[in-house]
Amino acid sequence: MTKPTTALKQRTIDLLNERGVALEAIADLVIFLQKDYIVGLTNEEALASVQTVLSKREVQNAIITGIQLDIAAEHHTLMEPLQTIVERDEGLYGVDETMALSIVDIYGSIGFTNYGYIDRVKPGILAKLNAHEPGIIHTFLDDLVGAIAAAAAARLAHDDTGEQDTPFK
Repeated sequence: MTKPTTALKQRTIDLLNERGVALEAIADLVIFLQKDYIVGLTNEEALASVQTVLSKREVQNAIITGIQLDIAAEHHTLMEPLQTIVERDEGLYGVDETMALSIVDIYGSIGFTNYGYIDRVKPGILAKLNAHEPGIIHTFLDDLVGAIAAAAAARLAHDDTGEQDTPFK
């Protein structure tokens, strides 16, 4: 029998894939964030960190909720004024970023700084998700994907032995 958490994680990954986001693309964002700080970081390590972040129930819940809201907006089933706000991805809305911050908060302040940076520069898959193509809404997804990458990068930074405090003399 499949454990419920395993099934929910798989459903989360399936939803990301259905929306055009491969875990490898998120791992690429992790490499982008940590390439200057963790010498020899591999794609496999980055992907494993993404998988670990996706194992957390609160992350799964945020992703599933955000994707559902994006899909509802694509089908024009949100009430006004929320429908228009989400369709336009209005800058002052902020609920999408708040959901993303719930993910980055798991790994502390470095997660916040990683997220702020990646959300501003929008490399890789984030540029595609933020393209605002007609009929495709990723108001929540672009922020959630950036948050997954930021959290996975922060997780790696916390585990990096090169970043550990040296003994006091």
